[in-house]
Amino acid sequence: MHIVRYRSVSDSRPRIAVLNDGVLSTLPVAGMFELLNHRVEEVERMCADAAPDRSLSEVRLLAPVDGATEVWAAGVTYLRSRDARVEESTLKSVYELVYDAERPELFFKSPAWRVVVDGEPVGIRSDSELNVPEPELALVVNRFEEIVGYVVCNDMSSRSVEGENPLYLPQAKLYAGACALSSGIRPAWEVDPSDLAIRLRVTRDGAVIWDGTTSTKQIRRPFAQLTAYLFHSENYPHGVVLTTGTGLVPDLDFQLHAGDVITVTIDEIGELRNPVVVGKEHFDFLTAP
Repeated sequence: MHIVRYRSVSDSRPRIAVLNDGVLSTLPVAGMFELLNHRVEEVERMCADAAPDRSLSEVRLLAPVDGATEVWAAGVTYLRSRDARVEESTLKSVYELVYDAERPELFFKSPAWRVVVDGEPVGIRSDSELNVPEPELALVVNRFEEIVGYVVCNDMSSRSVEGENPLYLPQAKLYAGACALSSGIRPAWEVDPSDLAIRLRVTRDGAVIWDGTTSTKQIRRPFAQLTAYLFHSENYPHGVVLTTGTGLVPDLDFQLHAGDVITVTIDEIGELRNPVVVGKEHFDFLTAP
C-alpha cells in the first residue's frame, strides 16, 4: 500500500488516495496537508475504510507534499557522509565534530511547491563544478511528531559549493530541481525501516556509470532523535518531511552531466527515477498557474 496525491483528467483538483495493485481508493481529505493533521491511528483507519474508485491508468501522480508542508534534511548521519564532507571541505573538522555531536545537523531543503516527483527532472547548478545525487530515506511526519510513513528522496547537492565553505550550504542544497521525492508514501504501520537496502544507480547514454548500495542500519542517529530536534522549538501544522542523510556519495572524480538518469531504490518503500538537467529554466512548470 502507498498513499499518493494525484490529479485526474476529468478533475484538475489534486486528490489523496490509497494505491493498491494499480487501484486507487480516494480519501476524504482536502490534501496531504490535511491528512498530516491526523494521528497515525486515524490515518490508518481512514486508509482501511477507503473504497476503490478508479484505476491508476486514469490519473497522474503528483509530489506527495502540498500546502505549507516543508521538506527538511539531516546531514552527516552516515560514516560515509562524514568522510565525504571531510574529503571535499576546506574546514574538515566541522563535519567530524557534527557526526559525533549530540545535536544533529538539520537544514531546510524545500517548500512543497519546489518538490519534483518520479519522472520529472532534477537539476544541477551551472556555477558548480561538482554535483551529485544523495539517495535518502525520508520520514513523513504529522503535526504531532509521529511518523506516518516513508518516501524515497534524492537530495541533490553541489559538493564544490559546500566544500568551499560550510556557510554556503543553502546554495549547495536549495536551488531549482534540488529536491525529488517518490510519489508514494509507504505507511509506517506496514514496514520496519531499521534495515532497508538503499541503492543508487546513475546511467549515461544507457550505460551504468555509478552503482552502489547501503542500508538504513548504517544510520548513526535514531529517527526519534532527528524528529525530536526538528520539533524542539518549531511547530509544523501541515506536517513535515525529514530526509535522514545519505550513505552513498560518489568519489570526488565523479560528476553528473545533463542527460544522466538517476535511479534511487529503497526496499519496501519505492523507486525514484529522474533525468538530469542544468539551469532553472527547466523548472518553470513548478510555478506555472
